[in-house]
Amino acid sequence: MGRKWANIKDKKASKDKNTSRIYAKFGIEIYVAAKQGDPDPHSNQKLRFVIERAKTYNVPKHVIDRAIEKAKGSGDETYSELRYEGFGPNGSMIIVDALTNNVNRTASDVRAAYGKNGGNMGVSGSVAYLFDNTAVFGVENRDADELLELLMEADVDVRDVADEDGQTIIYAEPENFHTVQGALKELGIEDFTVAEIEMIPQNEVTLEGEDLEKFENLIDALEDLEDVQKVHHNVNLED
Repeated sequence: MGRKWANIKDKKASKDKNTSRIYAKFGIEIYVAAKQGDPDPHSNQKLRFVIERAKTYNVPKHVIDRAIEKAKGSGDETYSELRYEGFGPNGSMIIVDALTNNVNRTASDVRAAYGKNGGNMGVSGSVAYLFDNTAVFGVENRDADELLELLMEADVDVRDVADEDGQTIIYAEPENFHTVQGALKELGIEDFTVAEIEMIPQNEVTLEGEDLEKFENLIDALEDLEDVQKVHHNVNLED
């Protein structure tokens, strides 16, 4: 699988600077997960997953607790999980995951972001089949070969374990997210540099010049939308 997470990580790091927006997005996601099931993360697997992700973004405990308490209370907002697929310049493909309480607003905003930045929104399924839905974990100070052997001994199924940019990245099937996470914790690994389920492209494209500038403006416009939780793409952003 090579250095695919490094590509995602670089873009992720550049957007993490706007912490208030990150906290707000996770606040909504935690509220929805808690409202849809039990507000106790020990019995609500989806809520536990969102909280684990939030921790890798350094979301404060009070933000997490406030969202859960809101779900326990009288909060009655209804949110829908939506996915939009589309195209950027010169063979680039983009998947947008949104969480919204106003579907018409979100669809209009996403379509406008595509249109104003040289992109085109496609129909459902137009690009997702060219991405692999993948559980991704990042840990530090571990050797990839040794960690793979330990996971195999624990009878944990993973796609790949690789050393990438000074950390070890574990790739697994998305349905095995909690199994892999639990096995890692059994091995004494409690802190993750990443704990995500990502849409990883099967093939990447490289953009240059004006195409690259248009693409980055499009991604920025999409990620800045209030209702957008995550943006996936197939562009190699390595230097």
